[in-house]
Amino acid sequence: MIPVASFKGKTVAVFGLGGSGLASCHALKAGGAEVIASDDSADKLAEAARAGFITADLRNVSWENFAALVLTPGVPFTHPKPHWTVETAKTAGVEVIGDIELFCRERRRSAPSAPFVAITGTNGKSTTTALIAHLMREAGFDTQMGGNIGTAILSLEPPAANRVHVVEMSSYQIDLTPSLHPSVGILLNVTEDHIDRHGSIERYAEVKERLVMGVQRGGTAIVGVDDSFSAAAADHAELAGIHTVRISVKKPLTNGVYLDGEKLFRSAANETTQIADLHGIGSLRGTHNAQNAACAASCALALGVPFDVVQNGLRSFPGLAHRMEQIGRQDHVLFVNDSKGTNADAAARALSSFGDIFWIAGGKPKSGGIESLREFFPRIKKAYLIGEAAGEFAATLGQVPYEISGTLEQAVSNAARDAAATSLENPVVLLSPACASFDQFPNFEVRGDHFRALVQALPGLKPV
Repeated sequence: MIPVASFKGKTVAVFGLGGSGLASCHALKAGGAEVIASDDSADKLAEAARAGFITADLRNVSWENFAALVLTPGVPFTHPKPHWTVETAKTAGVEVIGDIELFCRERRRSAPSAPFVAITGTNGKSTTTALIAHLMREAGFDTQMGGNIGTAILSLEPPAANRVHVVEMSSYQIDLTPSLHPSVGILLNVTEDHIDRHGSIERYAEVKERLVMGVQRGGTAIVGVDDSFSAAAADHAELAGIHTVRISVKKPLTNGVYLDGEKLFRSAANETTQIADLHGIGSLRGTHNAQNAACAASCALALGVPFDVVQNGLRSFPGLAHRMEQIGRQDHVLFVNDSKGTNADAAARALSSFGDIFWIAGGKPKSGGIESLREFFPRIKKAYLIGEAAGEFAATLGQVPYEISGTLEQAVSNAARDAAATSLENPVVLLSPACASFDQFPNFEVRGDHFRALVQALPGLKPV
């Protein structure tokens, strides 16, 4: 845990008592603050009370003694309208911040030179965060990973000169972190997302850009420049005097890191150096993962990791569960768990990464269905459709062979049978549902875990 001493002797309200909210309560209390904990959920309030915190309905207390409101990132800050706690705080002149802001203030107070990597982007944040953490551990660094990727940042070990924090940040979290000053800030990409929470794509992009514009003096901004919003962010960072590394997987760069075939090159001062070869790294298949790898490698190099450690670290990266996770092979058939592919855009990344695909898809459908995936239909040897979306997806697939399997159990059994019976060199049974899971599973993790268990029960399965 990271005790937050910057509010020692002061009273802080915390609204939203999920994982990060409760961790904030503990960190503030450990640092000497008085905490008033609140939530709309009676169960969460009871949990906080059992942990020894004062709980209250913030509608019924005076705000004049609050030094800050720590808000969970899931609560609307600006759009579609500010949450009532935000409006109340503004009326009372109380600052509204998040848990990562508490971390930033503690780092600035106790260890301002401690390495701090912050990663954002519409797509690829979690993989890039996990990959950077893996590379830093391989290089021998004491590495703490958290934020949006799962572990609340204040539950990690405190900042220290020999310890690197690798933190995934959503746009919601950036919005609540006014003094975000990482030593390395990474913006992967910006595409339309979370417009309901930011009002417009321009506002969303502006929030994302703030992460790299806040890079501390002497630090590095790493920015993917294959979309217009991110390219503009790179220009703005460089004009502000921030050392900026541009990343492209679509075109060569005269100054930056780019993908050529399956190799990553760094070009600067009329000199080009190969920094990594991605050939044969199954956990980093696809152009999208090449961008993740380019950003992660550039970050590691900026923090002093040698080239050979970067290359070896990329090769040993196991990938993330449910994100094109290679489960194993049954003879020549590869089984891949991409349960995180909960919409067509996410599924496109998996479909673009393989050839001869036996595709398991379906679940609770999302707007637009799989119409946008038509360009990948020639890669699909057969589709196995499950859940509520089965009928809709069948109508869209047209000439693509399919069966309505109904359940994941039936789909895995039939896809494994059909793939094994082919003479194809590299058939792939791919779960990438292009759907939410909620018709048959509580979440995509449970769906992916069930797929993994079904595959691991197949006779003769060998790990990749």
